[in-house]
Amino acid sequence: MWLQDYDPLHFWPLSTLAAALPLCTFFFVLLRLKKRVWKAALCGLLAGVVLAHAVFGMPLHLIGVSALLGMLIGWLRIAWILVASIYLYNITLATGQFDLMKESIARFTRDKRVQVIVVTLCVGPFLEGTDSAGAPIAIVGVLLVGLGFQPLQAAKICLLTNTLPLAWGGIGSPLMALAAAGGLSEPELSVMLGRTLPVVTAVLPLWLLCAMTGWRKTRQVLPAALASGLSYAFMQYWWSSFGHTETVDIMAALFSLLATVVVLKIRRPQPATTDGTNDGRTSEVDSPGKHSTFTLLRSWSPFLLASACIFILGIPGLRRVLTFSFLSQPAPFLNNAVMRVPPAATAHTPEPAVADLNIIVMHGTALFVGATLAGLLLGLPARDALRIFRQTIARLVPALLGVSLMIGFLFVLRYSGMITIMGLALTRTGPFFPFFSAFIGWIGVSLTGADVASSSLFSRLQATVASQRGLSPALMAAAQAGGSVIGKMVDPQSILVSATATRQGGKEGEIFKTVFKHSLLLTSLLGLVVLLYAYLLPR
Repeated sequence: MWLQDYDPLHFWPLSTLAAALPLCTFFFVLLRLKKRVWKAALCGLLAGVVLAHAVFGMPLHLIGVSALLGMLIGWLRIAWILVASIYLYNITLATGQFDLMKESIARFTRDKRVQVIVVTLCVGPFLEGTDSAGAPIAIVGVLLVGLGFQPLQAAKICLLTNTLPLAWGGIGSPLMALAAAGGLSEPELSVMLGRTLPVVTAVLPLWLLCAMTGWRKTRQVLPAALASGLSYAFMQYWWSSFGHTETVDIMAALFSLLATVVVLKIRRPQPATTDGTNDGRTSEVDSPGKHSTFTLLRSWSPFLLASACIFILGIPGLRRVLTFSFLSQPAPFLNNAVMRVPPAATAHTPEPAVADLNIIVMHGTALFVGATLAGLLLGLPARDALRIFRQTIARLVPALLGVSLMIGFLFVLRYSGMITIMGLALTRTGPFFPFFSAFIGWIGVSLTGADVASSSLFSRLQATVASQRGLSPALMAAAQAGGSVIGKMVDPQSILVSATATRQGGKEGEIFKTVFKHSLLLTSLLGLVVLLYAYLLPR
């Protein structure tokens, strides 16, 4: 049994700096030296191993098992989604349906600004509402590139819009995990989150379009942008108070899509003209031909079937039936061998470490099944589908290596207590703690890549500090959930998925730099909202 030490150097600023060094190493290699993500992750992992043992006193066998467990989970959870998403895209290309998909969107509008609103701010959040494991980033990314968006711009857009639905994404699973880990009422937490996060949601379409094209061109589609953001925010607010937690973002996405389409029917944006740069005004899709409605729906069948499979496998009752306990095994030597201690926990709490091998209910499997079924239904021979799958894996080898090393690196930081130390530093901010509580969630997800992991790390800490300062634990938990949403924009696995989906392998550092400032500013906006609720508005 090993106890985490949150101040091994007996001076918390110095201990915090030591905890941040592996992360600084990773970003130095990625951003300054401009190396591939797998090389940066390997350097970060080596720095983490040395510091975990030499400074934080973690036994070497626990370090090794935590790194291996992270690599395994990286393969099963993230790499499998990445492979299945690109496989889905390649199936769509091989069957000739992707050109028809682009034509169907161009038939509705060739204005790229409107395409961003409809595809990424309505359809993307619906996918995220049913699956919060990264597949929507990949799907939206490949779709935007196919529509003629510049790859770097497409990666930036799909990461920014990924902040809309994540709090209630995956059929409400992140919120449920946070409520359970923090000992809070799920309905109370949902209501509180529905009072804070919609402020960010409402401004996000305008924020995204301004970042994409500038204010002058955004103003030309202002009615559609306002309809998209305000309708989504309103339904988040209303459904979180009076509806079911599991379907908040699904209903918000559908309502936003309906409201946006109605506004676009009433008032079309000014006619788009191509200025030679194609910076957001018109799509590069050729003039759409005349196709029947059935033909156009058929062209969307790979994505529709994949979305249906994701939704079906997300149904709690079905997941329980298809989940087998013998495939969920504790990690040898590591499971419950690491103890979280106060102030990160109310008492000595063992840290679970379980390898879940239930591949049937994993999100990548749903994508793979949907893509394969669509290919067969569209007349693609099974041998050709197998060939496409093999080619997809071969092309993604560097990205898959990066995923495994990255998650292994982050697991070492998690089990050694380094991530917790960085979160603890933000609790020492006095009366400004409500503002920085959002950044605790941001740190948790940006460094673990998962809401559940962030909840297990910081939910009890948030509740304890809130009680000590006379603040609402539900409000602080909602701040953490909202910060987690925005932190997903810059977590390494999301960056890697977006880079691979948009064929920008090797440019992960450039993508990170384009979205980092947006992530910080949006988290600050959320922090100000929480600060307002904490001190000025009645509870």
